[in-house]
Amino acid sequence: MSDLGAITDVAGIRVGHHERLDPDASLGSGWATGTTVVLTPPGTVGAVDGRGGAPGTRETDLLDPANSVRWVDAVVLSGGSAYGLAAADGVMAWLEEQGRGVALDGGVVPIVPAAVIFDLPVGGWDRRPTAEFGYAAAQAAAGPDGESPRVGSVGAGTGARAGMLKGGVGTASVTLDLEDQTVTVGALVVVNPTGEVIDDTTGLPWSAQLIEEFGLTAPPSEQLSILGGLAPKSAGLNTTIAVVATDAALSPAGCRRVAIAAQDGLARTIRPAHTPVDGDTVFALATGAVEVPPIAGTPDAMSPETGLVTLVGAAAADCMARAVLVGVLAADSVAAIPTYRGTLPGAFADRAGGRS
Repeated sequence: MSDLGAITDVAGIRVGHHERLDPDASLGSGWATGTTVVLTPPGTVGAVDGRGGAPGTRETDLLDPANSVRWVDAVVLSGGSAYGLAAADGVMAWLEEQGRGVALDGGVVPIVPAAVIFDLPVGGWDRRPTAEFGYAAAQAAAGPDGESPRVGSVGAGTGARAGMLKGGVGTASVTLDLEDQTVTVGALVVVNPTGEVIDDTTGLPWSAQLIEEFGLTAPPSEQLSILGGLAPKSAGLNTTIAVVATDAALSPAGCRRVAIAAQDGLARTIRPAHTPVDGDTVFALATGAVEVPPIAGTPDAMSPETGLVTLVGAAAADCMARAVLVGVLAADSVAAIPTYRGTLPGAFADRAGGRS
């Protein structure tokens, strides 16, 4: 899905994965989990918005615009439920070696918010990411600027499941022409909801716009019958987590509004989204590389960045929706969880090569 871009199109944003996957893993037996790290350039502002009723997070209170810490050094997305939050320790260790973090007497303290998905029943309850996973993912992220990340059943998406089908990692980006400036917005998401990304009556995504954009077509009835016969997902195996990023200069409060808007991308592509048994969490990052003057028409009584936040937030929601589908369409089967490509190959009948 490289034609949809990637979050790494935002200059300075880098993504690394580390996973452990046993080739013969069966459900609940064999490693099938991982960690994804988003590294930021120095001076990146961050915020977060949580809409699910069962979040698993770390250091998110620091991202409240009312609090003192402004910069974010990395964001960790991981499998392993609350155990997987340990991966952030490894990312902190790697960043400390690079001298990244809040400078204090005697050293630095890296700012590394994190969120996790619940994937323990896929690979096994005693097989979850550790600090070593985070360290390896951070190392992997320290590659060339702009390098597109792997998608599908990789990193934190290794054990992900999107409703009845295999989930995974997806990414997308868009550019906006604003006031003689070009602003880039990107999203990276780990798709693991209790809700469905596919309408089982049509075999297609919920959004007609995305069906057209991805070039999908209604699969034949015999494939739809297979889809309808798949077992529903366990109500406890959930949570979609994501990062959106832009090179526009935004305040922490502006980032928070972008994170809120980006959640709409999940609601467009997942039904239901933001449930009591999901921990849906979206981080927003602004590198500040592009200064955009106040958008014409912004009322004087409003913040000068109101118009910019509105446009970036709308773009972030669009990127999020695309990224969700990228993650599902690119996913390979893990632990015998069926994939969209494998179950509904007819949906790609009008596309060259017959696959995403």
